[in-house]
Amino acid sequence: MSDAHTWTFDAPNGVYRNHAISNELLLQSVAKMKVVPFTQSFDGLGKKNGEYVNIFHLKELPDPTSAQLEESTRIPIDKLQMGSRVIRVVEWGRGVEYSDLASQLSKFDPASYLQKALMRQMDRAMDTAAATAFQGTDVKICFIPTGISSGTFDVDGTPSATATAPLGFDHMGILADYLAGNIHCPPYEGEDYIMLTCRKNLRSLKTDPLWQAVHLYLQKGDLFFRGEMGKAENIRCVQVDREAAFSNTAGASTVLGEGVVFGDEGVVRVEVDAPSLYADPNFQSDFGRTKAVAWRGILAYAPLWETANDGEAKIIRVTSA
Repeated sequence: MSDAHTWTFDAPNGVYRNHAISNELLLQSVAKMKVVPFTQSFDGLGKKNGEYVNIFHLKELPDPTSAQLEESTRIPIDKLQMGSRVIRVVEWGRGVEYSDLASQLSKFDPASYLQKALMRQMDRAMDTAAATAFQGTDVKICFIPTGISSGTFDVDGTPSATATAPLGFDHMGILADYLAGNIHCPPYEGEDYIMLTCRKNLRSLKTDPLWQAVHLYLQKGDLFFRGEMGKAENIRCVQVDREAAFSNTAGASTVLGEGVVFGDEGVVRVEVDAPSLYADPNFQSDFGRTKAVAWRGILAYAPLWETANDGEAKIIRVTSA
């Protein structure tokens, strides 16, 4: 009971108790989710199917020397190859208690404004979880800028060098070429890849004369991503300001922050029970004197592929040792 919000001890003094305040309760504004929308929903799991789920993915079919046919030849049949990985779903959730007395005496219904606060907390928690999946050790390819126009790739999931140069336009070209030419990653949208990164990395990119502002490449009806700042090469850049998701400091580097660049099939979202809000009007009984609201869900985030192989890897971490 000590964690409950009470009228006697926790309600602010003065105007709150006297109700001499605006009818609109001003709550601290926080950013909406920016990372979760880039995760791919995995359908078909549902309830009562166990704690672990096998995610199957198709490997690319080989490109023949020639796909041309002769009239008398049969169509060659390629063998389908599949890969899989195991993901464990876990339960998420937080809640807040409040007393019935606070509900009866307060001008504002605690359940209403606590639900708003919980929704924002839920958004932050899910965004951070998704960002962690994008940057975990299952993502094997790491890029470390080591010069103004150069960098090092590691393919074991662990960066081996400290970044000594801020992220620049030349690095974006290196990343775009690696995605398209080395690992043949399909673009995320049209011909474009996506970068999610902190403001430090984008600050250095925005000063480059080749940086494209959003209005220069988006046409009427095109999809605009929340937090999208602009474009470098064919990589659309989304700024994530919360350091719990993408830190302004990558490893031991003093000039680089965290970021990821990816195409299609980056991170998958496996949901048994999607995060939702719940209200319990008789929490811990006591004849309805203690109530609670909470959010909870059963889900997991994970990269669809956990290799650095050509045709399989879909994410590059911009990071530092």
